[in-house]
Amino acid sequence: MAAVASDLIDFLNASPTAFHAVDEAKRQLKAAGFAQLSEREEWTGLEPGGKYFFTRNHSALVAFAIGAKYVAGNGFHIIGAHTDSPCLKLKPVTKITKGGYLEVGVQTYGGGLWYTWFDRDLTIAGRVIVREKKGGTVSYAHKLVKVQEPIMRIPSLAIHLNRTISSEGFKINNQDHLVPVLCTLVKNEMQTLVKENASQESIGTNEAKHHPLLLQLIAREANCEVDQICDFELQLCDTQPSIIAGAMKEFIFSGRLDNLCMSFCSLKALVESTSAEHSLNDEPGVRMVALFDHEEVGSDSAQGAGSPAMLDALTRITGSFNHSNSKLLEKAIQRSFLVSADMAHALHPNYMDKHEENHKPKLHGGLVIKHNANQRYATNAVTAFIFQEIAERHQLPIQDFVVRNDMACGSTIGPILASGVGIRTVDIGAPQLSMHSIREMCGVDDIKYSYEHFKAYFEEFTELDSKVKVDC
Repeated sequence: MAAVASDLIDFLNASPTAFHAVDEAKRQLKAAGFAQLSEREEWTGLEPGGKYFFTRNHSALVAFAIGAKYVAGNGFHIIGAHTDSPCLKLKPVTKITKGGYLEVGVQTYGGGLWYTWFDRDLTIAGRVIVREKKGGTVSYAHKLVKVQEPIMRIPSLAIHLNRTISSEGFKINNQDHLVPVLCTLVKNEMQTLVKENASQESIGTNEAKHHPLLLQLIAREANCEVDQICDFELQLCDTQPSIIAGAMKEFIFSGRLDNLCMSFCSLKALVESTSAEHSLNDEPGVRMVALFDHEEVGSDSAQGAGSPAMLDALTRITGSFNHSNSKLLEKAIQRSFLVSADMAHALHPNYMDKHEENHKPKLHGGLVIKHNANQRYATNAVTAFIFQEIAERHQLPIQDFVVRNDMACGSTIGPILASGVGIRTVDIGAPQLSMHSIREMCGVDDIKYSYEHFKAYFEEFTELDSKVKVDC
């Protein structure tokens, strides 16, 4: 088993939410010698050979390493992925009491397979805004939390009370049925821990919105009092850990493979391709990873791919090495290349008719190049060739995917960034099954292939691109 697959398992288990994924990426980057920047400050002191990163909203991250031979106007070699996955997020008012149960109001995020969330051992994770007071000064801290034990469940309806399920299928109303149970009313009334550890006034402030028991659980994880909680962004997540499994230990079973798998592989490739002392000595470009939030809901946010986050980074880096020629950014963009990395659909053995006859990606078959004539993917002949040529140089397997003509095609951050920035783009992804389920699966070998392919891309793109003659 490749060590990279084991590292991915650790990353997945440390990243129940986009906030946690960025936090773990931040930790790994700092350990590898990357310096943190702030978008609120001037980027003074950027140097050739330097390694840097910044976060936005703590749910998106851009990391980059500047080649030792970089000059303003040279290109950027980028891998873009996303940190978010379909999930159930807590509503602003979560308090629901009915039928003798305390329940928690949630809203659907993205296009999840919501039936897979039934009968799972669930918990909550995310971020909390906490009021802190030190020396008479009040400040507000951003804290990440995850309740470790299972505290919620969405129970399914017994077949004895739903006799049509066998003939009509499992049908749910997302508003009425997709509501997790926190506890029974009778047991909640018996516990008095919340009122013993918080003032009546502080309880009253939040009691109208959330069950005191829920607030108590959040406060415990945030290491604060209930009345210090100002607000939060929390989501439900499965407590079952990510694992390497299967009879031959060839699969990864986990939530959020789409798209933390590609986020991890791109991040590791950037770190490893810049770790040696001489790694950037002959590099004239900038190697970059951009991890965005909100891809699953269209990318239209300040931290999504529809924002200027990546373009801002390109602009500021170019500007740091140039103070006179305003046209160097446009030149740099035309010398740049984006790998839009988002998981791909592997052939399903029980639904083989869902794939186009000549395009059936398989697990262990390597990264998948995605094509669509209607530009739902941004791949073209030139960008596909470049990415495929890197694979062939290293004897890495590569696959192609085209959706059937009688099926709608999904999309990625690729077309958004290609059209918004004007950067050459190829859409790719590792093959997986059960996409958007609470529990997905992919192949161990494809993690190794993805990492090696991305690392080779960072190390060899400049030389390969110099031989590609288009628009001459």
